[in-house]
Amino acid sequence: MAQTLLMPKATAIWLVDNTALSFDQIAQFCKLHPLEVKAIADGEAAQGIKGLDPISTGQLSRDEIARAEANPNHKLKLSEPKVRVPESKRRGPRYTPVSKRQDRPNAILWLVRNHPELKDAQISRLVGTTKSTIEQIRERTHWNSANLAPMDPVTLGLCSQIDLDMEVEKASKGRPLPTAAELGATLQSAQDTERLTPSYEREEEKEREIDADAVFRKLSSLRSAPKDEDDDQY
Repeated sequence: MAQTLLMPKATAIWLVDNTALSFDQIAQFCKLHPLEVKAIADGEAAQGIKGLDPISTGQLSRDEIARAEANPNHKLKLSEPKVRVPESKRRGPRYTPVSKRQDRPNAILWLVRNHPELKDAQISRLVGTTKSTIEQIRERTHWNSANLAPMDPVTLGLCSQIDLDMEVEKASKGRPLPTAAELGATLQSAQDTERLTPSYEREEEKEREIDADAVFRKLSSLRSAPKDEDDDQY
């Protein structure tokens, strides 16, 4: 794996401020243009970037800097890393332990039922199976279809939850939004809800109307009572 310099501009700032290296040497080491290094030295570029010490990060030694300062034609070289990071291998079909291979049909059935948006290639990557097996389980032509029971592949240990979520997210991209019929009952729009009067308010209005009618009836009876008494006197 080819070594690369961490944060080239920040490293260039530190080299400009803390060494006597030429602009060309710093530019060659940091993969920058000499004019860009000059602009950094003049304070015209990378003003908001904090310098990064390449010695503390193990990418450059003091002896290498001293040799370059003594010889303007010397080209700085990255130090050998103390820890070797292995190159990531090309991912092929997922290996499934022999003890768990019997659970793969159940996991495929679970994925087919719960995540129909997943493609056969994605299911194959998750549980390490073949497209023909997936097709047989989809069409219920698998030799053991009668005994299959859907089981979560994460619970079975065939894949991780992160891998499953990533595949589902990939499959969901570009899909049309579900229609109202697919969603079933949905929430009413804000305009419709604003027109509706809460039930408790309607009850209070009804009670107020009833109380008002009762008050008017009582007033009418009070007004008519003295008149009747006067009639009795004559």
